[in-house]
Amino acid sequence: MKIQAISPRDVQSRLEKGEKLQIIDVREPGEVASGKIPGAKNIPLGQIPNRLHEVSRNVETIMVCRSGGRSGRACEFLVGQGFENVKNMSGGMLSWSGKVE
Repeated sequence: MKIQAISPRDVQSRLEKGEKLQIIDVREPGEVASGKIPGAKNIPLGQIPNRLHEVSRNVETIMVCRSGGRSGRACEFLVGQGFENVKNMSGGMLSWSGKVE
């Protein structure tokens, strides 16, 4: 199954419109310390299997990492667990030009 991608610009404009998106940042805490998308939840890639209960199946989920590789693997894992509305933010935080917290 092909993982759907979403551009950072699309994520940013949808957040600005107030859309409800679940954003999961799979970088390590040290990387996230330099800034994450406002409202994103940090679940490092290796912790996702043990923290699946923290990811809602009922809302569109955007996976984010530094450049798009780890978040792509996280998407594949979630889809394998039966998640249907999962997208990988292409280019990761390297391509993000919006606000960070």
